[in-house]
Order: sequence, then C-alpha cells, then structure tokens
Amino acid sequence: MTVQATKPVANFFIVCLFVLFISSSLPAAEKPNVLFIAVDDLRVELGCYGDTVVKSPNIDQLASRGLLFERAYCQQAVCNPSRASMLTGLGLDTLQIHDLPTHFRERVPDVITLPQHFMQSGYETRDIGKIFHNWIQVDYKGDPASWSVPAVMHFNSHGNDRPLVEGELPKNHSDVPRTEMLDVPDEAYFDGRIAQLAVEAMNEVKDEQFFLAVGFWKPHAPFNPPKKYWDLYERTEIELAMNREKPANVPEIAMHDGREIRRGFKDRPDSRPTLEEERALRHGYYAATSFVDAQIGKVLDELDRLELRENTIVVFWSDHGFHLGEKTLWAKTSNFELDARVPMIISMPGQTEAMRTSAIVELLDVYPTLVDLCGLDQPASGLEGVSLRPLFENPARSVKPAALTQHCRPAYPKAGEDPEAMGYSIRTPRFRYTEWRDYNDGSVLVAELYDHEKDPQEMKNIIDSKLGKQEQPKLHALLEKTRSR
Repeated sequence: MTVQATKPVANFFIVCLFVLFISSSLPAAEKPNVLFIAVDDLRVELGCYGDTVVKSPNIDQLASRGLLFERAYCQQAVCNPSRASMLTGLGLDTLQIHDLPTHFRERVPDVITLPQHFMQSGYETRDIGKIFHNWIQVDYKGDPASWSVPAVMHFNSHGNDRPLVEGELPKNHSDVPRTEMLDVPDEAYFDGRIAQLAVEAMNEVKDEQFFLAVGFWKPHAPFNPPKKYWDLYERTEIELAMNREKPANVPEIAMHDGREIRRGFKDRPDSRPTLEEERALRHGYYAATSFVDAQIGKVLDELDRLELRENTIVVFWSDHGFHLGEKTLWAKTSNFELDARVPMIISMPGQTEAMRTSAIVELLDVYPTLVDLCGLDQPASGLEGVSLRPLFENPARSVKPAALTQHCRPAYPKAGEDPEAMGYSIRTPRFRYTEWRDYNDGSVLVAELYDHEKDPQEMKNIIDSKLGKQEQPKLHALLEKTRSR
C-alpha cells in the first residue's frame, strides 16, 4: 500500500466526526468491529517511533492511519500480570497477581473481561494466538468465558515454538544460545500459522459484528524467525546497547538477573554474553520484530481486501518492553522506561492519516476506551482506567498526571507466595519516581528518581540531590493518589 502524505487538519476532522458519531444510542448493527492485535516483548523500537534500524513497514503503515501513543505504559513488565490487568480493566493491587502461574479467575472469578463484555454486548469474539497468558495449569487454558468459540493457538510454551517442516531441517546458521536461523517458511513457526488462521477467522466473521483478537508470540525469545528476516540486517552494522553499565546510585533491588536470556550463558561466571553474542542477540530480536511485523501485515491486508477497514477499530499493543543489554539488563521485570513503555496504536474506522499524542496513558486504559468508542455500556465489574477518547478529539490534551508500573522482588515469585518487596513506579511528563516497599508492612526501603529532561536513559538516580529532595514529597503524594484510584 502507498502511505499518503500526512494532512493533520483533514485527518483530525474525519476522526472527530467518527468519534462524535459513535454513541451508546447507536443500534448494535452500526457499532464498529474491533481487530485487537497483541505482540509479546516488543519495545518501542519501530520506524513509526523514530527508530532507523528496525524494519517494521506494516506497523509503520498502521501508524500512518492511526493514533500513535508516544508514552503508553504497562502495569507490570511481565506477561501474566500485564495481560490480566489490561484485559480485566483492573489494577494489580486489585487483582493481587504478580507471578506467572496465577490465573486471574482465581482472584476475581466473576470479573467481566474486555472480550467477554463485547460478547455479552452482541459481538462474535474470537481468539487466535496468545492474548491471555499461557498458564501452566491444566484446567486453565486462556479464558473460555471470553470467547464465542474456543480459542486457537493460545496455549503453549515459547520454548515449543520450533519449526514444523516436511523432511530434514536445513542447517542452522546461528551459533548463539537463544537464537536460531533456519531457512523455512513463515508458517513453520507459531506466528506464521497464527496469521494464516487469523485470515481464515476474519473471513468467517466478516458478515458479523466481531471482536477478533490476534495474539503473536514474537519477538519473545527464543529469537528464531525464518532466515529471510535475519537477512534484512547486516550483523556487522548492528550497534551494541547504549549505556551498558548500571545507573549511578541505583539500588540493587531495582536490578534483576535477566534469566530469560542469561540462562543461555549459565556456564559462565558472570552469565553475560560476549560482545559478539550481544550483537547476535540484538540481531535476532530485530529479525523477530520484522517477522512479527510481516505477519501483522498479512492480517491488515486481509482486513483491507475484505473492505472491513471502514467499520473496524484496529488496536495494536505490546504487553511490555524489553532490555537488550542496556544497564547490564536483559529481558524484562524492571520498572525502568525500556521495560515499562510499550508501543500502542489505535486506528479508527476510515482514518487515513497519522496522529500522535504525547499524553501519558496506560494499557489499563484500553478497555474503557474501546467500550467508549464502540458505544457499549460499562461492565458491571467496573474499570480502573480512563477512556482515551478525548485524545482522538484533541491529541495535545492530557488525560492523567501519571502512569503506574510496578514489579515485585523476587522478580518471579512462586505461585501462591507473596513477594518480599514491591516496587511502585510512576511516570510523569518529566520524572520517573520509584519506591521499593516492604510487601508486608508497606515501609519504603529505598527510592529512585530519574529526570527525563536531562537523563532520558535513566542512568543517574538523583533521589539524594537537591532536586530530588524538592520533588520527592510531591511525587510520593502523586504515587499514593495513583495507587488509590
């Protein structure tokens, strides 16, 4: 497709007309469809976000006809809590979920999830791929109550995403743990098959009012996309991470062991990859990003081919960000910006031009936003986020003073066990302020403050500085207010 030149005024007018048109009084048949696209572990490193290395033409094309959120944040930088919060519309202090194994129905059995609410409102709801977390329990595979028909390819392990091809596998061109480079078709891996199944599902529901959720497993490790996506990048031109040392004055509790990636190097004393292995891992992550971008393109192309774009809201989001060696960190489970910030785009029906907003928003806000934009009643179980509808009417406005992200220590608590500490972190337009608290008595163990005007990479904790002492009382009060919503 050809991306037209941006015409902000005309585009703003078109989107405003649609937003004003949508209301709760609309007949059910006139309410828009929803195409809900999720990806796993994708950081804000895409062409549409200004990156010049990663090749993401399909996501960029979606951004050229959608509202791109410059500062969207997850509730916790690990799969299960992040997805549970977003899809129930409840914060993590309400859900009390901080680990991977606990299913949200164990905590809030009667909660009405986002797709469940759409189903109860007359929509055909489908799940192709990973939308809810892939829990290990036999009795919980996704959330059957949320879907009109059983979910497809939603329950598995990332480690099982191995190529399925006829005959002998071609040579693996990678020699780095956690990566794989095989010359196989897209459909050899989960995401290629998910795109194919999503296209089939779209054709099945095209004449109905639908909420179609498509959840891709990449760029989550292992970094094993087909070889042609590796070939998009020249290994020798891939730069190592900036700021590869720990931040100054950072408390040790803010760091983590990065086991998801580092366990591939567990035979070494410091469990750290060599510089060349770091470059290979970054290469693999970029290739996996381009792989999932191509699969998203297949789904969006089918939406256009079926002429459904004019009556479909498209939502694109990642469950959290990711570190690739910055601050000595790998993977996720921190409260730093690279983990907390996520790419998010919402494209309205008929939108043909790009819009951007730098407003602070959260994944928690997606549920109330879609309810508002589709003219549905509020769910009986309540919502803790806010509707982002005002940003479609005026992208320059603010909808909240801060976003809340939190993470526990240990980073991966066992099922049913309380963590020892919880780090609560708020992001305002200027600052990131974090308090690490004893989980039992709530006492503050240590705090962090990063000034994004002077230190956007968060490399110096200035909590003990003159500015830190001046700002901490105000930020502490804002943190308490944000937690109590």
